[in-house]
Amino acid sequence: MAVEFSSYPFSAQRYEAQLPARNVNVDVKRHPVAIVGGGPVGLALALGLANYGVACVVIEADDSVCHGSRAICISRRSLEIIERLGALEGFMKTGLPWTGGRSFYRAGEVLHFQMPQDENQKLPPMVNLAQYHIEQFLLDAARRRADLIDIRWQTRVTALESHTNGARLSVSTPAGDYALDADWIVACDGGRSTIREALGLQLQGTSYEGRYVIVDIKLESDRPAERLAYFDPPSNPGSTVLVHKQPDNVWRIDYQLRDGEDAEAAVKPENVMPRVQSLLDMMGERGPWSPIWITLYKAHALTLERYRHGRALFAGDAAHLVPIFGVRGANSGIDDADNLAWKLAFVSRGLASEALLDSYSDERVYAARENLSYGTKSTEFMAPPSFAFELMRKAVLSLALEHPGMRSLINPRQTSPIAYGTSPLNVEETEPGAFAGGPPPGAVLAECPVSVVEQGRTRSGHLTDLVLPRFTAFCFTADGAIPADLVTLEKTLEERQLPFRVIALSPRRCEGNAHAAVWDHTGRLFSMYDATPGTVYLVRPDGHVLGRWRAATAAQIDAAMTHVLCPKAGASHKEYE
Repeated sequence: MAVEFSSYPFSAQRYEAQLPARNVNVDVKRHPVAIVGGGPVGLALALGLANYGVACVVIEADDSVCHGSRAICISRRSLEIIERLGALEGFMKTGLPWTGGRSFYRAGEVLHFQMPQDENQKLPPMVNLAQYHIEQFLLDAARRRADLIDIRWQTRVTALESHTNGARLSVSTPAGDYALDADWIVACDGGRSTIREALGLQLQGTSYEGRYVIVDIKLESDRPAERLAYFDPPSNPGSTVLVHKQPDNVWRIDYQLRDGEDAEAAVKPENVMPRVQSLLDMMGERGPWSPIWITLYKAHALTLERYRHGRALFAGDAAHLVPIFGVRGANSGIDDADNLAWKLAFVSRGLASEALLDSYSDERVYAARENLSYGTKSTEFMAPPSFAFELMRKAVLSLALEHPGMRSLINPRQTSPIAYGTSPLNVEETEPGAFAGGPPPGAVLAECPVSVVEQGRTRSGHLTDLVLPRFTAFCFTADGAIPADLVTLEKTLEERQLPFRVIALSPRRCEGNAHAAVWDHTGRLFSMYDATPGTVYLVRPDGHVLGRWRAATAAQIDAAMTHVLCPKAGASHKEYE
């Protein structure tokens, strides 16, 4: 149930359904990938596939980007992914960056937390941005890739036929019904996934009884963007309230309903308005305000057991539902898309076996369980499911007023990158203990400022700028010279049409030749990676470390690539001398 009062400051363009060219009853074109759902996850996946030259069709039941209050916080990790998708500019221009937040118990502040942010970082820990903006900026980027991304609005899936080498979707549009065939189907169609239902799959986990009213209001204020949490506030005794400032003077307010409150009555404006006014009075916000949207939310901690079912794959809310506390919902979905895009692209282009897609399920189910674990802890603190949890929370909050040591128990942990430490793709380290620091296999590449020297010119950047749609071997050197066997490997993999590049990292400025040379001008990069000349980090297209060696040979790196891509039996391999 939702109440909409007026339009948001953003006005979405509406799109009409169109039948495919020369349509009769079946789309005459067979698509490499059909993505069901044109929200943030579906659009991110489409853009990711386009980066590898893989075409897709995006099927969206709505006629525009979304409206209403949904995802509002985008993490640094998601921003890194979005930059690789070519859509970062709008996010940074419009979004409100923030680095921390405050929690209050009754009238006293009990916590002031800061998310990791230092001089190595290129992007802020978090930006607040409404989902309609998120979708629009991704859509703008997708429209620039219209040669590879076909978006079909007002197109609803009515049936799915799956077979060993593809699937057929029956779809309905105002302009007529038809069927389309695809090699792969990816369900990005949300918590009420039609594809999940068609395959008879069910999410497993916990649904919580606690309910929150979500209210978006228009309010001009100079207050900085940060996460505000109020426990048992004077404005709403016995409840928990969350407040986030968004762009365009829109504020998102979530407050918990007390036990026994009627949900239908709770979203009626005459009951919501006094609570919001009381909250604003308590916060000292005296300016005029107006409601935009009211709806009801209930926390779920659910996931599918597997995200691959034959030729159908699942991502985002179609695969898992994560509580809003800790902003892991949309961010985990964008991470799903990033993980899946390169794997599905390599399989679609015949560069890897289908078994690579099983690793998508392995890694992202593991990530979902990690997110659900943290989300569950946050939910149990924000909305205690029993008297025992409520008693514990009250004790922690009461003690935190006078004892700072207790404040760490107030669970503010926000989303953070998941390390795939047990991924089947990781290269096992043959010398345990060889590295005392640096990101291990499965971890996300650590950020650091660098200078890139290319064709006699030097430009400033960051290490993550060098993560492109390819495998990258970061070779730490004394003078910027890449070992000859790695140069040969790069040429050989290019002949196999495998996206791969060796990049030299040096502690001093070196001239780039055929390769750009990366200069560690801050003097921090080598120590961050516990690297010495000869050290190599092999990084996946999604920025996760695949393997690392103190002194890597081309044969070791080639074997790591072979292990990941699982080429067909009999594929030729070349020895490197």
